[in-house]
Amino acid sequence: MRRYLRSLDPRLSRPVWILSLGGLANAVGNGLAFPFLVIYLHNVRGFSLGTAGLVLATTGAASLLAGPAVGVVVDRIGGRATLAAALVLLAVGYGSYPLIHEPWHAFLASAVAGLGNAGFWPSQSALLAGLTPPARRHAAFALQRVTRNLGIGLGGVLGGLIATTANPTSFTVLFLLDAATFLVFVVMLVLVPEPELPDEDGALAPGRYADVLRHRVFLGLVVLNVLFVSAGYAQFELLPVFAKNEAGVTEAGIGVIFFVNTLVIVLAQFPVAKELEGRRRMPALALMCALWAAAWVVVFLGGLWLEALAAATAFGLAAVVFGLGECFQGPVQGALVADLAPPRLRGRYMAVSTISWDVGFIVGPAIGGFVLAAEPLALWPLAGAVCLLAGAGAVVLERDLPNRLRLTPA
Repeated sequence: MRRYLRSLDPRLSRPVWILSLGGLANAVGNGLAFPFLVIYLHNVRGFSLGTAGLVLATTGAASLLAGPAVGVVVDRIGGRATLAAALVLLAVGYGSYPLIHEPWHAFLASAVAGLGNAGFWPSQSALLAGLTPPARRHAAFALQRVTRNLGIGLGGVLGGLIATTANPTSFTVLFLLDAATFLVFVVMLVLVPEPELPDEDGALAPGRYADVLRHRVFLGLVVLNVLFVSAGYAQFELLPVFAKNEAGVTEAGIGVIFFVNTLVIVLAQFPVAKELEGRRRMPALALMCALWAAAWVVVFLGGLWLEALAAATAFGLAAVVFGLGECFQGPVQGALVADLAPPRLRGRYMAVSTISWDVGFIVGPAIGGFVLAAEPLALWPLAGAVCLLAGAGAVVLERDLPNRLRLTPA
């Protein structure tokens, strides 16, 4: 057992650990606020579910519009400075949520957060890839997933204890704490060096988005990720409002559901990443999709038959299954994007990858919010079917991958 536990050591450098710990602090704040965004907008501010879904989609839309420019900035000035600026924008955006009283206030705050989000993921991923040798990138992205989900889970539990629709001020506390954690991450970046940039006269100058858009395999992976996010993560964000309004689950119960999801990821991520070494990447993504489809079946049945504590237990089981699926994406997809990207275009590749998440978080909440408003139980079979479609697409894409990238490095 001791030998096995030692084998799970990701063997990463000190700067990668510091970057991940900064992400952990930031993720605690995200966990405080994110599970309760729709509840705040709908139950506290009185916006319709459709409007609340569009507010969440606005974050993705703003990120989508700014994403291409961010890729150029990362390639030109580096990931660290870009990440610091993105964190400040995120602090301003989410720190403004207590000031929301009209829908346009919410759309404005969401747009500012979206601009920060546009810079956050490409810059952080470029830093992570630049600080990690290719053979250890799957472990680095696994660590990123562990620290992020651990923070979100801890924050979710704490947020569930703080938030109550009977006291709107409790949500103000959540959003201000969230904003503070972004600024903590900025301070920690002082300890993270900037990876060496490509030579300006050689590798960097010829780089342009046309080079990225000609990479057919990468674009196929981007399209698949849109489906992953739309039918997976985006619907998981809508689970709290479904659980509360359709099954009578309390805010504290919702926090526990998110914590259970996090606990699964924290305990299973490194063993899963270890088991993936030397195995085919794309079938692993297909298995992720199958697990997510199973989770949505559990949510559907729980919403159909159960209420209150029993429903919370069923949704917790779904969160466990969903979390197991999440353990496959970071070590597989995150590392694969980094391996496909030439160093001179790493920022642009990461920006396009982030855009795929943005599109998913536009499509998923927008469609999901309106489906919830019309027929809440219909959302989960629909999401499960899309997950299965995406899994089949991952298997098909494998034949176009270069042979050297088909397996996770061992």
